[in-house]
Amino acid sequence: MSPHELAEYMLQQDEFSKWMGIRLIEVRERYCLIEMPIKAEMINGLRTVHGGVTFALADSALAFSSNNTDDASVALHCAMNFTKAVKLGDTLTAESILISDTRKTGVYDISIKNQHGDLVGSFRGTVYKIGKKVTSL
Repeated sequence: MSPHELAEYMLQQDEFSKWMGIRLIEVRERYCLIEMPIKAEMINGLRTVHGGVTFALADSALAFSSNNTDDASVALHCAMNFTKAVKLGDTLTAESILISDTRKTGVYDISIKNQHGDLVGSFRGTVYKIGKKVTSL
């Protein structure tokens, strides 16, 4: 399977990412760009998007980029900075780029932007390669 086909395969089994409304925009080996509309159910008591939603979008980007070669990886450590509030009606994109790759780990930088191209969050995720194939799990 191609990287895009593997990401589609994963998305079809990922009920949470589907609930969030995530769409795959571009997928290449160890890279992805995904998109998500903000829904009313994602708004917190301050009338902005709950930080966990933005984190979850970045985490999904990490999963789709780090697993799209069929070598299964799981998150080992993730850190997020929130740089701008997200509001109802926004559409977010998350772009995941591999910055370091070893035999057992990978490190990815994920930029989350709104529909105006404003950076709303930055995320760094480290994955551990579990030695299994995505398609055989």
